[in-house]
Amino acid sequence: MADQIKVLIGNDTADRGIAWAGALKNAGMYAITRRCDGNSVLNSIKSESPDAAVLEAKMPFCDAVEVIRKLKVEKKYVPNVIIVSGTPDPILEREAAALGASFMLQPVDPQFLVTKINQMCGVSQPKPAAPSETDLECAVTEIIHQVGIPAHIKGYHYLRTAIMLSVNNDEMINSITKLLYPTVAKQYDTTSSRVERAIRHAIEIAWDRGDIDVLTKIFSYTVHTSRGKPTNSEFIALIADHLRLKFKQNANKSAVAAVYH
Repeated sequence: MADQIKVLIGNDTADRGIAWAGALKNAGMYAITRRCDGNSVLNSIKSESPDAAVLEAKMPFCDAVEVIRKLKVEKKYVPNVIIVSGTPDPILEREAAALGASFMLQPVDPQFLVTKINQMCGVSQPKPAAPSETDLECAVTEIIHQVGIPAHIKGYHYLRTAIMLSVNNDEMINSITKLLYPTVAKQYDTTSSRVERAIRHAIEIAWDRGDIDVLTKIFSYTVHTSRGKPTNSEFIALIADHLRLKFKQNANKSAVAAVYH
């Protein structure tokens, strides 16, 4: 397709170049990988004329900054360049900016790379596809069961709905009393205060009777500590974040797999 963004990646390792290429291809771009070699990258940019190039800061024979300088000196086409470095380097960052390039630290999130390249190439970035309602409901239900909240209590249903709303909308958890509780209450034809109490009761049951290993995995600290039970907002936010990460990791795995098809 003529309107595809063409990206050259100066790295062909599985955990970097190929993973990045998979994410870019999954986003509709045309991505090619080259070995991490300054001369090879320089020649490829001249012959391929990519819209964007993702280059390692340090490469054999010719580093990323030198690649850009040589293109400019020779008055050749210079793509939008992202220079990737494994360590912070203020001098390199300033040099990159002076040459019109962007600087990015490892590890690079493939989805952030997609967003950045779209921005550099003047393309509006669509929001990533949200998990389907069915997938999200199944995932939330599974976690609630795992932490030990029984299905027959009202707090179970209120909590499940609250977590689903929070996964899809960050503002919900940032305004739990003014937005989240009223939204849940409206769905169940009840009041915000009843929703709050029922969720608190459900969390107390989970903390007193739930699976300690599951709780520790999700909440990142042993449940029997002086910190005590989390607040409603902490509990909902941590599970929502846990699920967002899970869906994001699954999406990234799909992106990496796409490069092999």
